[in-house]
Amino acid sequence: MTDRNPQPLWLQFSPHIIAQAAIAALAVAYYAQIVNGLEPCILCLYQRVPFALVIVLGLIGMFRPAHLRWLLPLAGLSFLVGSGIALYHVGVEQHWWESACAGELASGLSAGNLMAQLQQKPPKSCDELEWALFGISMATYNVAYSLALAVFCFAGAWKLRG
Repeated sequence: MTDRNPQPLWLQFSPHIIAQAAIAALAVAYYAQIVNGLEPCILCLYQRVPFALVIVLGLIGMFRPAHLRWLLPLAGLSFLVGSGIALYHVGVEQHWWESACAGELASGLSAGNLMAQLQQKPPKSCDELEWALFGISMATYNVAYSLALAVFCFAGAWKLRG
């Protein structure tokens, strides 16, 4: 017996697509960090978390395709959150709003602890733009990339509903 309403090919491979898209994003981030020597700020690191979550969701979907009904919306939500973090980072880079991500000295430290903290390398400020392509930062590219992937996931979830 054949299936009268077969799923489109893109939907069948959606767990592979989202996992590979997330792996590609993390590969670019780690390449920039390790090979190109770009130091990530705390917001850069936060932007990596949704991609790691989507890799796990994609792997689950590869081995359990019946779970796509809840995996795709969850992956879409994860990409949406990642896009929001990236948009916040863009705002910090552009000085649209302030952020306290530059690391400050803790209060109430003893003299020894204060000296130890002063000797450590301070964390990278989130408003320092180290790299841009055509005047566009990695965080800005991440906003668009994550939004496009969220739309893909939500479209797949919508298709599965029908």
